[in-house]
Amino acid sequence: MTLLVLDAVLDAVLLVFGIRGHIPQNDGFPNGRSRSSFAVNTGTLMRVLAAAVVSIGFLVLALWAAVWLALKLL
Repeated sequence: MTLLVLDAVLDAVLLVFGIRGHIPQNDGFPNGRSRSSFAVNTGTLMRVLAAAVVSIGFLVLALWAAVWLALKLL
């Protein structure tokens, strides 16, 4: 029973994040070497990293401004 629930939860997570097609099943491993998916999507990876850096930068800036304002008002 619990294995069925865990399987359903795992399937839901894979469906939500869209990674179901990236998992080889039923001997889905090709013979020989293949290119990494990161090598193909380097531009996308760089955009995601840049967005993460900008987001974290804005969060740090907002936290710094809140602390600076709190110290000024004391």
